[in-house]
Amino acid sequence: MEKNAYPLEVRGRRFLLGPRTWLMGVINVTPDSFSDGGRYFEAGRAVERGLELVAQGADIVDVGGESTRPGSLPVAEDEELRRVVPVIESLKRRTDALLSVDTVKSAVARAALEAGADIVNDTSALRSDPAMAGVVARAGAGLVLMHMKGTPLTMQQDPRYGDVLAEIAAFLADRVRAAEESGIARDRIIVDPGIGFGKTFEDNLFLLRRQERFQEIGRPLLLGFSRKAFLGRILHLPPDERLEGTIAAAVLSVARGAHILRVHDVAEVARAVRAAEAILGGPAPEPEAGGRVETRTEDHAR
Repeated sequence: MEKNAYPLEVRGRRFLLGPRTWLMGVINVTPDSFSDGGRYFEAGRAVERGLELVAQGADIVDVGGESTRPGSLPVAEDEELRRVVPVIESLKRRTDALLSVDTVKSAVARAALEAGADIVNDTSALRSDPAMAGVVARAGAGLVLMHMKGTPLTMQQDPRYGDVLAEIAAFLADRVRAAEESGIARDRIIVDPGIGFGKTFEDNLFLLRRQERFQEIGRPLLLGFSRKAFLGRILHLPPDERLEGTIAAAVLSVARGAHILRVHDVAEVARAVRAAEAILGGPAPEPEAGGRVETRTEDHAR
């Protein structure tokens, strides 16, 4: 299908999402994330990993200090601040890639934005903390609104829908309206249907199969399926052996019009995505290009 193009304005920088699929690289500064918990818990290692992801082709580096795996419990605000702020500060000094903070707490978002983050990735879609919308609006930051049924602790306890596609699309459209009513410009908003967040195995497959439905919301679509449990069920493999499944989902998503893919394995997924885009008639890198091919445009900066 033809991918719709949308402007994205992030703290005074303006981009066009659509001509090329963006990649959001994941850094979990946590001891208990489902895939890489503990691997980048130390700030120095997290920063090194962030720079590595940028070198591999990440357009956005997403830094999170609280696990959202099924069954996880919230982290204290001061601990989450301790985990993410030094990493964002250091990355801001060393890369011009966009930085995202994965949090549902307004205080963490505020501190991360002051440290240099550009985007707030709120898995509660502004429902967890009533102060979050104001923090994002005042900073002129980008915002990811994600669908989740329940909380990480409860989301996989028998999730049920009447029409999973229609219900999630309606939820995201409603949250976009709520964000706009709170003073967040529409051009700053990204939507995410929340693969794996309060969905059954069949729900996840159906949402990926029918993801073009979310184009009707009129904002860039982000998908996060990397190494997730539904791929493990298909492949009968643990998280760190689900690369091929992740690549399969990524290529399908490129063909179905996704704008941003949130992944752990940026280098490998980037190669597959660029090849898929070229085959589908999208932008192809020059033959001599040996690494990341930058095609996003910036209209103005402040």
